[in-house]
Amino acid sequence: MPCSNRSAAPATSPTRRPGTSSAPPPWAPEAHRPGAEWGGFCTEFGAHPSPLSTSSRRAAAGGRGRAHVGSMRTRIDPPPGLTDLVALQGGVASIEQVMGLGLPRRSLQRLVAQRRWVHLCRGIYGVEPLTWVSHAWAGTLLGGDRSRIGGTAALHLHGLVAEPPEQIDVWVPREQRPGDRGPWRFRRETPVTHSGATVGGPPRLAVEDAVLDAAADLAEDDWAALVITTVQCRRSTARRLARAARHRQRLRHRRVLDGLLGDVTDGVESPLERAYLHAVERAHGLPRGVRQHRSHGMRRDVVYRGLGVVVELDSRWHDGRIRFDDMWRDNVARLSDEITLRYGWPHVVGSPCRTAQQVAELLIARGWPGLPTRCDRCRRVP
Repeated sequence: MPCSNRSAAPATSPTRRPGTSSAPPPWAPEAHRPGAEWGGFCTEFGAHPSPLSTSSRRAAAGGRGRAHVGSMRTRIDPPPGLTDLVALQGGVASIEQVMGLGLPRRSLQRLVAQRRWVHLCRGIYGVEPLTWVSHAWAGTLLGGDRSRIGGTAALHLHGLVAEPPEQIDVWVPREQRPGDRGPWRFRRETPVTHSGATVGGPPRLAVEDAVLDAAADLAEDDWAALVITTVQCRRSTARRLARAARHRQRLRHRRVLDGLLGDVTDGVESPLERAYLHAVERAHGLPRGVRQHRSHGMRRDVVYRGLGVVVELDSRWHDGRIRFDDMWRDNVARLSDEITLRYGWPHVVGSPCRTAQQVAELLIARGWPGLPTRCDRCRRVP
């Protein structure tokens, strides 16, 4: 039979027996909740709504109405602005940043309970995996406005120290007094302690301030190696380091720095090259070589121009491609009628007088008219 000929359903609601009403799900619209039809239900059976009907319904439902209200609470996830900030700050944020960007405290607690976020320390939250950089960011958030990373941690962030330190120094304005906790050590500074420059993220001291600060903790040779590496890696220049040093009333190894920056300006790029300059060349009156000399597309450590003598200083044992590059340099020197001498730490530091004697003999054989001089530790000079 065609559907159009079917009898229509009665317009009136089907009869329901008292006590058999079924509670709708919590997401049901308000019009279908218990009580929205309570008046019609009572009228259908000849009853009238009671003022206590709401309490009666809660009692009859065993408190289910309150559970429904709780389940209707809106779930708030981190807004995009907060997500972007956390990604920018190494995965961490302060409670002020979290709430200021629209995530309520209750929602944050839910994320921590669900292990989607972690409570790093008081007032600092983050998203795993947390790294050393995350803890560095957390230190600046704990330190407040104008705080910045210093010490070995700053050197690591500048790429001058390979391994991240366990302790993270955080410089804060003098009026702030955060207490040390966890891996963070907070140090107060005045406007004259460092330059006003703050760089990078997480915020850190300028590389010149970080290098000069390290003089207080490092031995002379270690600090000299750091200064040379800073210039060699082009993190700074001798002029900028000297300018930063002039603004400091107190600076350990200041006398060493003055001579060291002159060596760097002359082309010294490693502690071994500096040792050769002072313990071999200058101490024994050898002619002044040209540092970092470029020819035939290659760079040589020390070249005694006009004499055809090249000195290569290898601070570590070479292997692989670096060793083959050394072979190329030696072959080019031979084709150019040059002789290459190679020395390492044992020759320059362990036996500087013997090394000077060998270099002097070759220089004299190649036409140098001078003679080497005797240093304080010399035993025999021809």
